[in-house]
Amino acid sequence: MVEVLQEALARNEALEKKGTDIKITKAQALTKTKAFIQNIHHFRDDAIQNEKPPIEHVAVFDEAQRAWTLEQTKSFMARTKGIQGFDMSEPEFLISVLDRHQDWAIVICLIGGGQEINTGEAGLPEWFSAIQKGFPHWDVYVSNKLTDQEYTNGQNIYSSLTNKQLTVKNELHLSVSVRSYRSEKLASFVKAFLDIKPEEAHSIYQQLKDDYPIVVTRDIDTAKHWLRSKARGGEGLGLTASSGAYRLKPYGIHVKSAIEPKTWFSNKKSDVRSAGFLEDVATEFDIQGLELDWTCIAWDANLRKIDNGWEFKKFRGTEWQNINDATRRRYLLNSYRVLLTRARQGMIIFIPDGDESDRTRKPEFYNPVYEYFKQCGVPCI
Repeated sequence: MVEVLQEALARNEALEKKGTDIKITKAQALTKTKAFIQNIHHFRDDAIQNEKPPIEHVAVFDEAQRAWTLEQTKSFMARTKGIQGFDMSEPEFLISVLDRHQDWAIVICLIGGGQEINTGEAGLPEWFSAIQKGFPHWDVYVSNKLTDQEYTNGQNIYSSLTNKQLTVKNELHLSVSVRSYRSEKLASFVKAFLDIKPEEAHSIYQQLKDDYPIVVTRDIDTAKHWLRSKARGGEGLGLTASSGAYRLKPYGIHVKSAIEPKTWFSNKKSDVRSAGFLEDVATEFDIQGLELDWTCIAWDANLRKIDNGWEFKKFRGTEWQNINDATRRRYLLNSYRVLLTRARQGMIIFIPDGDESDRTRKPEFYNPVYEYFKQCGVPCI
């Protein structure tokens, strides 16, 4: 995400200065951009090599729920940095670096509920655990909305903080969605949908459908045509799918084929590598923290609708296998949450018909989720 943002800002500055007395190349603009927007891992590496307080007094950690656990950080340090016995999680280490200042420091954590999608991502509770473990002198300011299961993972995240240390401020909740600016209710719809609350999802969809269209189709060409018909001028459009959606390959959707995010997001629609060309697909790892105006979510049989819940699968070799681990199930559900919240103006969901002659693409793998979308009020085209 950082690299995409750096690239976009550099291109924009170079374009704005073109034809003026203050000319700047994109390479020069990119150097400037990297000076004030940097990957958290670069910040961490600098802090490991230099024990002095950092130049920065304020660190903004976007997608803070994705910070690494102690185990993940320890493993990474041993494997790639040659540092044995590292004993801090990513939140704990980041706070420790800012804590080197003798006067003041601030860590701003931007949190997305239910967005942890990868092994070793700690979620919000790890930040509070880090405060309890080593930084009781830090003050903590939180939104009044950090109570949902998506944020807390069922834990009492405030239990280790004193009343004097903790301040709850309603203003810290970003209630107006910049991502889906046409409808602030999209996140509520997606939550109700994934929580298997069809009546609630149906009610919310009726409130957002006029401003934020969502439709479902069984045909990928129809999905592409719908996207192209909606996007105007420079509006962005693209195909997305779960990283585990291996059986979308017969429909020309290859999640194993890696994209270059900077190119995919930033290049013109005429470029075959761009999102707008509707050929290359982005997974939840490529698109998390970013967005397009219009998206197609291609739904595979790794997340299947059953009677009153979801069935979680992974494709290995030539067969679908059950996912039994609770954490990995949560990651898979969250990956679809990410995909369903990447469009600013509207989206179409492509759900294949399946193929009775292919045991890995049976129609019964796909039909229930298609019917569930319809039950929630989403029209089919």
